[in-house]
Amino acid sequence: MDIELGIQNVARPVNFSTDESADNVSQAIAQAVADNATIDLTDDKGRRIIVPAKALGYAIIGSETKHAVGFGTL
Repeated sequence: MDIELGIQNVARPVNFSTDESADNVSQAIAQAVADNATIDLTDDKGRRIIVPAKALGYAIIGSETKHAVGFGTL
């Protein structure tokens, strides 16, 4: 699933893909914002993305379908 996090006073958003479900990502972001803690997510390559919740401008949680790449049969 594709995630986009907009950070306040930063021109470019943070984009990454994760294997977690949309509900888990949404819950982690909501809990961090409610507790004024950090948003701690892991992408599909095992890297951790940590953002202070007070700096979050917006979050876009994309579709859970993977897009095919290459010249396969249609």
